Amino acid sequence: MKARYPNLSSPILARVCLLALAPCATGLFAQDASKSGGAGGAPSGVPSGAPQGFVADYSQAPPIFPGFWQPYKQLRVPLPVLENSPRLGSLIHDGKLELSLADAMALTLENNLDIVIGRYVVPFSQTDTLRTKSGQAARGFTGALFPSELNSGAIGAGVTNSGSTGGTGNAGGITGGGGAVSIGPAGAFDPSVSFGFSFDRVTSPLNSVVVSGIPTTTSDATSLSFSYAQMFTDGASYSVSLSALRQSTTQENTLFNPDVTSRLSIGFNQPLLAGFGKLANERFMLVARNNVGTAQEVFRLQVITSVTQLENAYWDFAAFQENVRVAQQSLAAAQELLNETRKQEQIGTMSRLDLVTAESQVASSQRDLIVAQTNLQQQATTLKQLISKTGDPALDRATIVVTDALPEPRESDLPDLSEALDTARKNRSELREAANNLANQQIAIQYARNNQLPSLAVFGLYASSGLQGNNVLTTGGAAGSLAESFGAAYPETAYGVSLSAPIRNRSAQADSIRSQLERNQMMIQTQSTRNQIELQVRQARIGIIQGKSQVAAAHEATRLAQLTLDAERKKLDSGLSTSYNVVLRERDLVTAQYAEVQALDAYAKALVAIGQATGDLLERNGIQVGDALTGTVSTPPVPYRSDATPPHPAPTKSVAAGAGSAK
Repeated sequence: MKARYPNLSSPILARVCLLALAPCATGLFAQDASKSGGAGGAPSGVPSGAPQGFVADYSQAPPIFPGFWQPYKQLRVPLPVLENSPRLGSLIHDGKLELSLADAMALTLENNLDIVIGRYVVPFSQTDTLRTKSGQAARGFTGALFPSELNSGAIGAGVTNSGSTGGTGNAGGITGGGGAVSIGPAGAFDPSVSFGFSFDRVTSPLNSVVVSGIPTTTSDATSLSFSYAQMFTDGASYSVSLSALRQSTTQENTLFNPDVTSRLSIGFNQPLLAGFGKLANERFMLVARNNVGTAQEVFRLQVITSVTQLENAYWDFAAFQENVRVAQQSLAAAQELLNETRKQEQIGTMSRLDLVTAESQVASSQRDLIVAQTNLQQQATTLKQLISKTGDPALDRATIVVTDALPEPRESDLPDLSEALDTARKNRSELREAANNLANQQIAIQYARNNQLPSLAVFGLYASSGLQGNNVLTTGGAAGSLAESFGAAYPETAYGVSLSAPIRNRSAQADSIRSQLERNQMMIQTQSTRNQIELQVRQARIGIIQGKSQVAAAHEATRLAQLTLDAERKKLDSGLSTSYNVVLRERDLVTAQYAEVQALDAYAKALVAIGQATGDLLERNGIQVGDALTGTVSTPPVPYRSDATPPHPAPTKSVAAGAGSAK
């Protein structure tokens, strides 16, 4: 009689397997329930007019319901926008880029490549948060601290275990009995599911016919297995496994042929000492959460650095622009003196030596103008580099004309020392980063203390087996075998305690000591950083005081040099002086005017330095960090000295054209 066997893929078996999967799937969906309200991944692309920064939250994974395959699809991250923002093109008119300080700041926030690169630390920190939610170690980023003591094994290892309760047990064998049982930790915070299928045919020669009844046997085996494992943040873990094996053989002395053996097993493990508690298992998540704040401070510090560079470059350009104006005025005055001297020499009231002196002054003034124009051209390339991402023909041809004048000193510019120090202590990103790093190190110390304890755990196992098949008296198969497994027809229960302890525990002791030493070192480094910041505040404040005095002295020197020149010219007109003396007084005036411009430039940069030292440079200029992160300025900056207006007209076309050099 031909044996009947229900196939493992029958509808009955499918329904039974779904029943076994139901509680596991519930836990799997519950694991991501808190994530379903997230962004669900990055957008697939960015149109040319879209924000240029990061608009997705990469700390959230896409939900697995109803799209079960979403976690296995690569999320498309938009490529970076390497074109200049539309704002830059809108400011160029008739070959001129009329640039206010507010416009320059906005362009820097949108186009400065150092800021664009710095933006990536924020999504890096978000991906670390996402990764640590699964139990894995964070990848890290520049500026963030990941204490080495958090990795009890190799660098990059996470909270993952591989304990198992699978197999078919003793069902289907020729003997029974128990034995030693040990259930280790299993799984990670992200539940794992595995499924296996195999078919095997074996023909074996035998040296005895007592058991099989024949000298040669041929056996077919079809295996189906399923397992589910998950770990929780307190260290507890459990696993569920279901397996079934169908065997048919040519042996004569078997109870069932074919036979189906199955086994359902559920095991759990709970650490009680080392590895117990949320801190020991959530350590990577805790550090990653702290480093999200660190990433914000790293990016904020980069924005401050870039804005500082922009402001200094802007004021330098304004100073060079003033130097060109001074050189032009000096050349015009020298040319006027030359023309007058030439007339006087022709009528015999002045000597040839006076004419040569006037010609020499014209040549010197022309040289000064060339130097001033060259400096202006070089500074123009620097300024264009700071406000653009890439070269552009229209930008290359454009002549920069700054519209904000160098600021004059005023009393409100000088902050109170104690208030400035308090502001720096509250706002400096370096101190916030240090505080986050100390918090991370404290987590490492607590974990190292926990890791010094012995490994003590309780575990338990519940399993049930089933055996069905065909013989001369009965007919059975997969459905009957699985019914016996789920119905606890042949149950197995086990529980126990496992203890493991290194005798001298020197590795854990060393890690614990080092973690505390590193904390102490970081505390000293933080104090050193605090002292350095206070020194910077004091020096910046002194710079404002000195700058104010220098500007006042420079203004007075220029006024007196102008009066002296005017008096010398009157003496020349009266025949009581010479062209040489007038030239000397003109040189004195030009020197005083250059010094005046330099003093104003130094004072403007001293105002920038005090904002950088106190850490409120962005706030005092109305700059939103969120705009810098998205790459699109929605709130225009309001510079600290935006009330300044140009006291002098823009340079003439001949001078301005020299400043339009391309990058």
